[in-house]
Amino acid sequence: MMQQPVRKADYLAPAIQERGRLISADPFEVRALDILGAVALGIVFLPLMIFIALAVFVADPGPVFFKQKRIGRNGKVFDCYKFRTMAIDAEARLAEVLARDPKARAEWNRDHKLRDDPRIVGIGSFLRKSSLDELPQLWNVLKGDMSLVGPRPIVEPEAHKYGKYLAYYCSVRPGLTGLWQISGRNDVSYRRRVAFDVVYARKGKVADNVRILLLTVPSVLTSRGSY
Repeated sequence: MMQQPVRKADYLAPAIQERGRLISADPFEVRALDILGAVALGIVFLPLMIFIALAVFVADPGPVFFKQKRIGRNGKVFDCYKFRTMAIDAEARLAEVLARDPKARAEWNRDHKLRDDPRIVGIGSFLRKSSLDELPQLWNVLKGDMSLVGPRPIVEPEAHKYGKYLAYYCSVRPGLTGLWQISGRNDVSYRRRVAFDVVYARKGKVADNVRILLLTVPSVLTSRGSY
């Protein structure tokens, strides 16, 4: 069976005591880098984004964008945008696979992902491997929901995987890229992913953000750990 959504009070409970100590105002340089970077990348990739939107619609007519509730800074839930890579009936397809395939169900419960995902259609697989499906999140960065660099935004059923370390995740804005992306992505266990998020929340600085952004380029080009 699919996991039931976790109530906000439940997933924030382990973080409440630490939250006040960890959360601080963003340095001016970080927010400035986010805004300037998002605007510049948006201009550069605009023609490509228009092409992707058309390709998504042709492959599977329907909305070209997909939005999903994710947990942001301070536990705030926001709409995270992507290009749609899944069929319109994606949730029904997932439920069917999880109901009949114990291995797929175990993989989903462990990673909240499937290597052979029956929901993916058209150019969806290519967009995911290349991370181009995440370009619309530049809008999330401009809105202040996300940063260019930070933990990947999680959905509510994932919150329990962080346990007492959720406070660290909630102390920073989730990012378009981060330590997890440049360290192997889905080839990394979820436990290691949490560790990367804690390290970033504790030590992340502007210089670290610039380094991570630069290292993201070869990571995306090689599609290491992406599916």
